Amino acid sequence: MGMIDSSRMPGDVFERFAEDYDRWFEEHRTDYHAELARIRRLLPAPDSRAVEIGVGSGRFAAPLGIPLGIEPSRALGQMAQRRGIEVIRGRAESIPLRDGSCSSVLMVTVICFLDDPVSAFEEIHRVLVPGGTLVLGFLEREGKVAQKYLHENEKHRFLSRARFYSLDEVGELLERTGFRVAEVDSRAGFSVIAARKDCPDPCTSTMS
Repeated sequence: MGMIDSSRMPGDVFERFAEDYDRWFEEHRTDYHAELARIRRLLPAPDSRAVEIGVGSGRFAAPLGIPLGIEPSRALGQMAQRRGIEVIRGRAESIPLRDGSCSSVLMVTVICFLDDPVSAFEEIHRVLVPGGTLVLGFLEREGKVAQKYLHENEKHRFLSRARFYSLDEVGELLERTGFRVAEVDSRAGFSVIAARKDCPDPCTSTMS
């Protein structure tokens, strides 16, 4: 979680409450590890070109072995660095990486904070190699998980002004921006989607 829409949320909320944000993962270890396991199942084995957009404090990138994170919050980015992640300050809508430089992209609980998810997906499509995979984890609108978190004081601070999407809406956004949905794991309102950037045949030669 990390990309903030300043029109809906105070821009410094992740700066001021970074410790609270990170502490949630310790206090909800069961939920956290369940989400982590589901993401790991759909995520290609990370290599040196894997990146997490909205890396936050590194709670997903570090255990998954993703070496690079993009994060606008300085405070959260410093936490991720302490967990061994190289962090570049930036936003999903304007990713400071070269075209075709990433083998895979992970983005967890970020889409709900984006002002323009289409621009973000277009940017992710740009930085992925042909045939590369985007793994997207998000809270579904009206889902049990989102409703539960909205009633928790610490999580509510970050999610109260978030914009949630349905599974179908996210699928449509991905297809509109050149992705092909390959696999979906949706349970209790937390969904994980693996989507691939279409590529000309043969894909394998581009990925090598």
